[in-house]
Amino acid sequence: MTDEARGRRSDEVVDDLVDVVLGAPRRLTREQVAAAAGVPLEDARRLWRAMGFADVGDAVAFTDADVDALRLLGALLDRGVLDRRTAVDVARSLGQTTARLADWQADTFGRLLVERGSIDPRDPLSEESAASMFREMDVLLPVLERLLVHGWRRQLAAAIERGLGDAERDGNVETGHLTVGFADQVGFTRLTRRLEEDELAALVERFESRSADVVAAAGGRLIKTLGDEILFVAGDAVAAAEVAVRLIEAHGDDETVPRLRIGLATGVVVSRRGDVFGTTVNLASRLTAEARPDSVLVDAATAEAIGEVPGLRLRAMLPRAVRGIGLVQPYVLERARS
Repeated sequence: MTDEARGRRSDEVVDDLVDVVLGAPRRLTREQVAAAAGVPLEDARRLWRAMGFADVGDAVAFTDADVDALRLLGALLDRGVLDRRTAVDVARSLGQTTARLADWQADTFGRLLVERGSIDPRDPLSEESAASMFREMDVLLPVLERLLVHGWRRQLAAAIERGLGDAERDGNVETGHLTVGFADQVGFTRLTRRLEEDELAALVERFESRSADVVAAAGGRLIKTLGDEILFVAGDAVAAAEVAVRLIEAHGDDETVPRLRIGLATGVVVSRRGDVFGTTVNLASRLTAEARPDSVLVDAATAEAIGEVPGLRLRAMLPRAVRGIGLVQPYVLERARS
């Protein structure tokens, strides 16, 4: 087979696989989708960009499912359920969240298929590898779709419960009283210079997955991961404190993961699009930078909220000036030893 013929074959495999994932062949342009959905073309383009996709021009890139999705959003706009700004926000939240999920799944399942020998990493688009991918997709797609909807419903229910609780306490649906924590790996940047790419990827995955398990088990909520750092919140300071000391303990036994330092701060937090903002978040970040390796540093509000809890101990330090915050009274949080 010539290189040109092999290239055509590879393109056909990718196109067929994409159509399988989309659930239907691509046969429509963006103008046709907008017209069929009854939505102005500029609105359709704005929503497409908000989802995180590049402008496709006049390419045949859409399916009937795109028409249905756009028609649903258009109906919500017509009924006044959503305004245009909110519709764009909804599209952006879906795009950003599902993009990361899709990247994670493609990477995870791709590596799994290579390890099983189902895909030849030297020629992943060979006839044998392609046939294997199509067989796997037949099994995985319907299951992943159902799990995605189930997980989304559970997370939405939890978010509504948290939001209503915050609104009842504070009278504001966009702010809440939370304890915010940052956990940072000490010396991560220096370590990355010595590790091979696959070793670095394994380190980050181990740190993120183990941290996520600890945060959830101790009653916290993981907001985001940044490679060498995680941001989490909890509804009460005691739960956040337990998350922090468990993180130190969980990673302290693993010599391959750099030592952690953690900062906790308690106060009013602004929540938008799954992220958190405000002075409390900034203070937690600053305390993390001030903390020593294998230690947790908390502000006075967190220390007061924790009080005297069995199993935990607080030790006051000298007040210090924190950049962008002012004078802060920090406390070292430790596991109490009998």
